[in-house]
Amino acid sequence: MRGLRKAAMTIGAACLPMPAVAGDNQGTVSGVSVIREGSSDKSIGAAANFTGTAQVEGRFQREAPARIGGGTVTFAHGAHTAWHTHPLGQTLVVTRGHGFVQQWGQPAERFGPGDVVWIGPGIKHWHGAGPDEAMTHVALTESSNGQSVAWDELVSDAQYADAVGH
Repeated sequence: MRGLRKAAMTIGAACLPMPAVAGDNQGTVSGVSVIREGSSDKSIGAAANFTGTAQVEGRFQREAPARIGGGTVTFAHGAHTAWHTHPLGQTLVVTRGHGFVQQWGQPAERFGPGDVVWIGPGIKHWHGAGPDEAMTHVALTESSNGQSVAWDELVSDAQYADAVGH
């Protein structure tokens, strides 16, 4: 993964805004906390930040001094994020399906189940499913001054088609 950057707006992790989530998904925990599968709301990514349908669940954002946040994101076939950056980088752990990640100005890279993708701080990129298959990943980011993602423009249809070879 190589470098470039451009900031825009929105505070979030897992490439989605991180509203306050009730229960064990948010806040200070003294001890151990288990977030049960299906215990948090599912939400669909905003059209300003995604092309196609991307659903996130299991979202969390820890309070300071911790900085970690994230969630599980499922992209329908052909769905992908807009171009965006993360001030402290992002880690994607692919759990199902195959997808692509592309850094601005570089060729896209295909990934699949078991792959771990690291996107460095400030790197302008997009990621999502391929055109013929859904993909799920766990996305992890750290916030800096309350911000974990800055959204840029949508990936054009031509950019996506060129990246995925369609």
